Order: sequence, then structure tokens, then C-alpha cells
Amino acid sequence: MRLERTSFARRLSGYTDAIDLPRLPIVEGRLLRMVGLTLEAEGLRAPLGSRCLVINDDNYHPVQVEAEVMGFASGKLYLMPTGSLVGLAPGARVVPIPDTGRLPMGMSMLGRVLDGAGQALDGKGRMRAEDWVPMDGPTINPLKRNPIHEPLDVGIRSINGLLTVGRGQRIGLFAGTGVGKSVLLGMMTRFTEAEIIIVGLIGERGREVQEFIEGILGEEGIKRSVVVASPADDAPLMRLRAAQYCTRIAEYFRDKGKNVLLLMDSLTRYAQAQREIALAIGEPPATKGYPPSVFAKLPKLVERAGNAEKGGGSITAFYTVLSEGDDQQDPIADSARGVLDGHIVLSRRLAEEGHYPAIDIEASISRVMPQVVTQEHLRGSQRFKQLWSRYQQSRDLISVGAYVAGGDPETDFAIAKQPAMAAFLRQRLDESEPLAESAARLQAVIVAGNG
Repeated sequence: MRLERTSFARRLSGYTDAIDLPRLPIVEGRLLRMVGLTLEAEGLRAPLGSRCLVINDDNYHPVQVEAEVMGFASGKLYLMPTGSLVGLAPGARVVPIPDTGRLPMGMSMLGRVLDGAGQALDGKGRMRAEDWVPMDGPTINPLKRNPIHEPLDVGIRSINGLLTVGRGQRIGLFAGTGVGKSVLLGMMTRFTEAEIIIVGLIGERGREVQEFIEGILGEEGIKRSVVVASPADDAPLMRLRAAQYCTRIAEYFRDKGKNVLLLMDSLTRYAQAQREIALAIGEPPATKGYPPSVFAKLPKLVERAGNAEKGGGSITAFYTVLSEGDDQQDPIADSARGVLDGHIVLSRRLAEEGHYPAIDIEASISRVMPQVVTQEHLRGSQRFKQLWSRYQQSRDLISVGAYVAGGDPETDFAIAKQPAMAAFLRQRLDESEPLAESAARLQAVIVAGNG
């Protein structure tokens, strides 16, 4: 069946705009079967990445589901739905959507909560789109990117002092479940110097969305933020889109010359969504059940963050990475370390001791810190880590009384400085400390042993 349509209103109900399209012939197909999450259709042609509506016209079970073309073979298209499939039946109509694939953007997005398709979740009414942009942002020539040379104050003493972040850096928060990743992200949201904050809550528990917005962002934080939420019960394609969408929003504001802070919780859920999709359409698993496409998509997503060309804005990105069973060799954690500009590891042992934020200083690193701090600050951070590591190496002997004072002057000094170092690393959730004060306090902690 061939249909003629002259326009197609945007189904993004949170926006008022519609887009006029030229007359395009639309050829319908039919749904053959559904295996797991995958729909197979025949009788139509559609390119990869295009979208279709699967329509069941049964009077008893009228259903309309959006799906995306994920693959094809032998005249069949493989589709992945974005919503529930309950009620679909064999022979349902599959209609390509004559859409330009562009997304609505604008300053009116600030203070709003959206889903992976750009629809408003906050019940605050419609927003007006100022621009329409494609999902894939422009690729920046790496030789034209503005280098990272300016520190970013995140308001967290241990990060400011020992793991200083540069504006435009991409860094990961690595930890198992329940050790404070989301809380640390919330502190950065409130304290970091940024004009625009983009928060992506990807694949997390649904109750955490409202808790993050009301309890962590607060009224002041939400005013300069855009939250894109796709909880764990969303379809994997919607979770995948949500991560790409919040990255695209960050690119849009960066291209407007803004300094953007992008917080994504979590990169692991993004990888797991891609794994679900890839396995459903028949891609063979490789490393611990993850297909090769997962490891191809991670750098494509992460590389979109960073500085723009000289004179433009920046995206400083923090990605949480869930280490299954606290295993730092988890394939996603290992792959993420290779594409990020540093990693902050959270320790379950420290969290159980009531040490917050539970940052494992020995296992964490900021690869751009030498380029964004003074030599005095850098030497101070290295000295602090040396003393902290020396104490940790002798901790068991000290705790059982087997260490005798005077045996090693360096260890003696590390023991003497342990209370001050532990106090430096701890911080209340409502406490913020600027970068300059963090650096000065760091020097005060280690100055007597600096030599």
C-alpha cells in the first residue's frame, strides 16, 4: 500500500512545533514475528536508524508502538521498540515515519525533566523549540580542539586538591553498588562552576529520579539544569537514546559558547542497553557476554564531550561506571578507563568505615592535573599520596601494635599526619570548599614533611 502525506506533526508532545515535509511516498510493511525484544517486518524498505510505527488496528487491542530499524537481512527488517509490546499481533502494519531525525533544543529546556524521546516528564506544560538539530553532533577535528589548560572547581576538597579536574575533561566515577556514586554526583551538581548542567539518569531506579531532582539538585540547581531520565523499566532503546540525547543537549549548549557540566549515571547501564539490543538482533557475544558493538559505541559517546574549537564552549563530563561485584577488571570498567581522561575509584571499605566521600586516592588519577595546576600544588598532591600510601602499607602492623615507633622516620611521619590527612579527605554533603582553599589546606597538611 502506498500513501501520500504532506506533513507529519512531531510526536514530541512536550513541544509546540511541527515540521512540514515534502510529499514522500510511504510504503507499509507487515509484522512477521516477534522474538524476545526484536520485531521482524517485511514488505518495506527503511534505512538503519530510521523509525517506524507498528500499528495494530484490531478493534479489541488497538496498539501503536514506535520502533527503530536496527538491522536487515534477506528482505526483512529488524526493529527494536521504544515502548511496551503488549497487544501486538502478527500482521500488524509497519509504517515508516517520514521524520527528519532532528531534535528540539532551546533555552526553554532549562529547569525541565525530559525522557529519552524529548517528551516532558515534569508536567510543567509545553516548551517551545528554538532549534532543531540532528541526534549526531558535528565531529570536531582533534587538532582544532581547544586544549585543556584551565582547572575546574568542583567544590569537593579531595578532588580539588589531589585529583584536580580540567575544564573539558572526561572522568569516570568507578564503584560497586551503594558506595555513594550518585551522592558524589549530586555534590558536584551543586558546587561545580558551570553555566549549564545536563544530568542523564540512565537505567537507574525510578524512585531515584525524583529524589535526585528534589533532594540533591534542589530549586536553585534545577534552574540551570536539564535532566534526561530513562529508568530501568524503560525499553533498552529508550535508555540508549536518553544517553545520546543528553550528550546532544550538552553539545548544543557548548556550541552556543557555554561551559557545560555533563553528569551521566551511568555509563554501564548505557552499555547494558546496547548489549540487550545487540544480542536480541543476533550479534554474537564476545567479552563476558558483551558483543563487539558495545565497545565500539562507548568511545563514540564519550568522545563527543570535551572542549570545542578555540574560542568556543566546553563540556566537562563525569560518567559513573558500575563495577560488578567491585571488580575493577569488569570489561566495561576496563574499556571506560581507556577512553576517559581519568578515573575516581570509590572504595566499599571506606564507605563501610563512614568515610565520605569514599574516594580511594591510591587507585584514582586525573590525567590532566599536571597541565592545570601549579608545580607547588602538584608536588603537594604527590607528597600527600606518598604519605597516605605509606600509612596504608603499615596499617595492619599499626592496628595490632606490631609497629615500633622509630623504626622508619617516613612511616612515623605518616602516622603523625594520618588524622589530618583523613580529615582532609572527608567532607559533609552540604559542605563546599573552593579550589584555592583546597590547595592551601593541602599544603598545610604536608608542609612539615615536604623534604
